Amino acid sequence: MHNASGSKKTTSYSGTVQDDIPEALRDGPAELLTPSAVSREKWLVWGLIGLVGLGILALAGSLFWVVQSQQRSIATSSPASEDVATSSTSNPTAEDTSDDLLGHLPYEIAPEGELKPIVADGSIRLRATAADRYLEMEAAAREQGIFLAPISGFRTLEDQEFLFFDVKAERRQGASERAEVSAPPGYSEHHTGYAIDIGDGNVPATHLMQEFEKTEAFRWLEENAPYY
Repeated sequence: MHNASGSKKTTSYSGTVQDDIPEALRDGPAELLTPSAVSREKWLVWGLIGLVGLGILALAGSLFWVVQSQQRSIATSSPASEDVATSSTSNPTAEDTSDDLLGHLPYEIAPEGELKPIVADGSIRLRATAADRYLEMEAAAREQGIFLAPISGFRTLEDQEFLFFDVKAERRQGASERAEVSAPPGYSEHHTGYAIDIGDGNVPATHLMQEFEKTEAFRWLEENAPYY
């Protein structure tokens, strides 16, 4: 019989209604209509799929084995390299010089309210605690006939810009050459208010010169400065 859509229906021996083979196939060769032929085609397709899957698994296993072998070879042939890598990533105390500029590290500017003058005209200042300790040291040196001369204490960014860029241009120095004796702005310890340049008041010609190492003030500082 036929249903509303034109497809033919057949009744099986069990009495149930089943869809018949489409008309296009009913006109074809007899072997295409046999259930055994359809089953063989299905088994062939599933067999091919299985073989492809096994091939992929075999290839993945081979690649994994090759990678593991290479890693073991590297580990056994260069243990020193492995130790270096471990040290650099697991040691949080290793010095980080990522902010380094021409050999100098950055420093924060001391707050104005924490600075104290150490000379009468107020032109040279230090952090209050550092200023007190310096004045104590200067008085102790004077009692022994040594006259310490403060040359430079706290510096602003503008002060450091002059010392680095203007003096560099005046002396026709490159940045690296200038950085050997003066830090770039923002990278000077003098910004902190804890650094001070000192000379010998009796021999001002040696101020900021290597000859300062030959003065009485230098020798006194070597022996006594650590106490202050």
